[in-house]
Amino acid sequence: MKRKESGYNYGECEICNNHTQEKLVKQDFWIRGGLVVVEDVPAGVCPQCGEKVVKAEVGQRIAKLIENSERIAKAPRIFVAAIKFEILI
Repeated sequence: MKRKESGYNYGECEICNNHTQEKLVKQDFWIRGGLVVVEDVPAGVCPQCGEKVVKAEVGQRIAKLIENSERIAKAPRIFVAAIKFEILI
């Protein structure tokens, strides 16, 4: 189900001054050495540089979500590739 835009004005990008557009994004967090991905986060996204900003209420809700270790333990798992950076001389 697609979420309706809130119409909130996220303002101008702090990096390149373009007007941000509301989108649903994935936000990743490293918690105690593990990666947690929060999906469908409403955010203002700069179409030029990709900078993201969320409203304070959204940030507070995310904080509550990621401090809930029981919810994290029950969440579906995804697999990501992990490659090691090597310096070539």
